[in-house]
Amino acid sequence: MAMPIPLRADFDIFCLRRLARETKDANQARRLLALATIYEGGSRTDAARIGSVTLQIVRDWVLRFNDRGPAGLINVKAPGSPSKLNEAQRRALARIVESGPIPAIHGVVRWRRKDLVQWIYEEFAISLDETTVGRELKALGFAKLSARPRHYAQNEFEVEAFKKNFPAELASIEAKLPKDTEIELWWADEARIGQKNKITRRWARRGTRPSAPQDQRTMWAYIFGAVCPQKGKAAGLVLPYCDTGSMSQHLAEISRAVDPGAHAVLILDRAGWHMTPKLVVPANITLLFLPPRAPELNPVENVWQFMRDNWLSNRIFIDYDDIVVHCCAAWNKLVDQPWKIISIGMRDWAHRF
Repeated sequence: MAMPIPLRADFDIFCLRRLARETKDANQARRLLALATIYEGGSRTDAARIGSVTLQIVRDWVLRFNDRGPAGLINVKAPGSPSKLNEAQRRALARIVESGPIPAIHGVVRWRRKDLVQWIYEEFAISLDETTVGRELKALGFAKLSARPRHYAQNEFEVEAFKKNFPAELASIEAKLPKDTEIELWWADEARIGQKNKITRRWARRGTRPSAPQDQRTMWAYIFGAVCPQKGKAAGLVLPYCDTGSMSQHLAEISRAVDPGAHAVLILDRAGWHMTPKLVVPANITLLFLPPRAPELNPVENVWQFMRDNWLSNRIFIDYDDIVVHCCAAWNKLVDQPWKIISIGMRDWAHRF
């Protein structure tokens, strides 16, 4: 017969019952109450009955409790088989994924798990299946994401310089204004919404291919939209043309949305109707232009994506008036959700320096 194993002496019945009341883990609470019975003078059989387990399992609980205290009675996930890749090999895998494949060498323009399986075998003579490679990538912090379009001629140094110099630009604008004038950061852009509409992804059963109506006519309207993410405000117009006159109307609309006594710094791209000297710019707005070919710096691009995906795609527009009605309804829905404007529009480089 095995010798009984005494419980550690730095706990008692009152301590274990208090811990059982406080824990959110039902299994740990049951084990603490079972061991509390032993502290009270009960037998291992009494503890097994309370825990609804065998005597051997009670013995295992005692060993775990003596070794690690109450934390030893919490279930932990089994570690599973050790990885076949060591740390150096994982770092090499991370580097090759971040750098991307070379089409002339690897024969693909994006990494698939099956390609990485082949690369790992050729590089390290280690055989892994696709599921294991997927787990390794997830553990390294990778996920399968949609690539963001980037203009082939974009100057990345200009983009980073714009972000770095943004506080200085704001300071120079603020220096020209009356003392203590509040600055509001606004972003503006235009979106064309037309009968040749977008079809979005949708939930459907595996193996099926859902369909959606799509028009081929070419009537459209333009949403001129601007947002102030810090305050959750927006100002927009739906207009038939995208030109200097329409932009002047939009600036007047933004001007009315700026808080009394505040000054808006309106950040926008370098479209011709934004930069023309014929543009009528209200006194409470200063225009600040983004670097060329850098739409990702403008959060209104994400606003358009959100509106298309949720309110404007998968539709047939009867005529121009129908387009205008739906565009106005979508924009007004956005205006009624200031928290959504804040969520989509806030940028660390612009708001948290």
